[in-house]
Amino acid sequence: MSPVPLPGRRSVLRGSLAASAALTLPAAVGAAAPAFALSGRPKAGWGVQTGDVTADSGLVWVRSDRPARMVVETSATESFRNARRWHGPLLGAGSDFTGTTRLRGLPSGEQIHYRVLLADPDDPRRTGEPVTGTFRTAPARRRDGVRFLWSGDLAGQGWGINPDLGGYRIYDAMGKLDPDFFLCSGDNIYADGPIAATAALPDGSIWRNITTEEKAKVAETLAEFRGNFRYNLLDDNLRRFNAQVPSIIQWDDHEVRNNWYPGQTILASDTRYTEKSVDTLVGRARRAFSEYFPISTLRPGTRDGRVHRVLHQGPLLDVFVLDMRTYRNANSPDDQTVDPQGILGAEQLEWLKRELSCSRAVWKVIAADMPLGLVVPDATEGRANIEAVAQGDPGAPLGRELQIAELLRYIKHRRITGTVWLTADVHHTSAQHYQPARAAFTDFEPFWEFVSGPLNAGAFPASALDGTFGPERVFVKAPEAANVSPAGGYQFFGEVDIDGHSGELTVRLREQDGTVLFTKVLQPGLVGQ
Repeated sequence: MSPVPLPGRRSVLRGSLAASAALTLPAAVGAAAPAFALSGRPKAGWGVQTGDVTADSGLVWVRSDRPARMVVETSATESFRNARRWHGPLLGAGSDFTGTTRLRGLPSGEQIHYRVLLADPDDPRRTGEPVTGTFRTAPARRRDGVRFLWSGDLAGQGWGINPDLGGYRIYDAMGKLDPDFFLCSGDNIYADGPIAATAALPDGSIWRNITTEEKAKVAETLAEFRGNFRYNLLDDNLRRFNAQVPSIIQWDDHEVRNNWYPGQTILASDTRYTEKSVDTLVGRARRAFSEYFPISTLRPGTRDGRVHRVLHQGPLLDVFVLDMRTYRNANSPDDQTVDPQGILGAEQLEWLKRELSCSRAVWKVIAADMPLGLVVPDATEGRANIEAVAQGDPGAPLGRELQIAELLRYIKHRRITGTVWLTADVHHTSAQHYQPARAAFTDFEPFWEFVSGPLNAGAFPASALDGTFGPERVFVKAPEAANVSPAGGYQFFGEVDIDGHSGELTVRLREQDGTVLFTKVLQPGLVGQ
């Protein structure tokens, strides 16, 4: 798809931003925006966002400052002539005044203009200032192509919204590329990462954060988890991006706590937490997660539903969103010779096999919240455990590698074409090619895994590779020191561009300002490459 924006799109975005600017955000230390006035009409100062957009449907999200009825209007033009009206939910305290409205029966491959109105529940004629946005539905025709971005890891290691640097500037660079959607590969928040007003940088200068009460400590209560999601929406760049680009959101560990797994008990020595049950924290985090993102398989304001899902993006692309957190076994040395649960759980693995077999898309992007062949250690419990899949033993598959080996074997023998793995998590960017000729386990076809991120977090040196599946690191950019702040660079996002005529898939790894660091072109119709 051409990177040139469609006619009228930029002007509607300017209108959306002007409308958003007329609204006020809650006060935060270091922020100039005043608090909501609780008189008058409902306000939507947190902006709007869309998610899980397909060829004929999508979800629209908003948050009110008080009880309100959500109403969405859509149109083919930014003038909103002949607008179609959608009546959404009643927004109240039970969902932290957030709500999502599902749009159905949309035209494929078209620019959709929308505006959200918040109406007084007792007097529907009293509505707040509308907040506008736009998105493109997925194409029904192959020739239209698909182009999207991905990254992850936002506000980590104490590096939050720094107004001196212009906030989360990476979203401005991503928005200028006008993608069809954005895939966030996890760590949308750092619930376990408090944000202080200042932090010292190696050169002696001071990093300054916007701060809020909920970000002063680790999140434990539902209110604190909600506050973590609201924190990121204080950033102007992110709110503008949300109004322009639909998202596909997955989660990883920091939406709850670093390196968590089901059934975990937090060590008594970790005095930051009074709540020691990780499962209790997960329930609260999952509820807030469902409230603050438009996700088609989650029921907002509850613990119901699932994160893993497949999003059909037209004839060229299906996106398989994995959940490598909810169903995993406990972190361990990961050297067991039998491991039916693995990192996906048996049920999710079978779901993924089934959906991959059913897919008729030219390309099948497997969106993983953790890498496959990069060693990610876990020392949070004082032991040398493994957090991801690879454990550093280059021999035959062990532990969670057994499940990945089963999946790779399945893809080969079912001759499933066009699989590409995308991930974030490790806070650097790289491209790995996996090749049986270099591997201890050989019953699979070659494939590529691309890593990007962070969006705004500490950057870290490149992870070690595990030779079990024969990875070769073809490209990497990472700092030599640990926890380099966003002021020091090393903030990344990736781009996937699928040509509608040739079917070629081009991956570009980009820096914070959009500079291209690495490009790889893959050919369609192949089982492996």
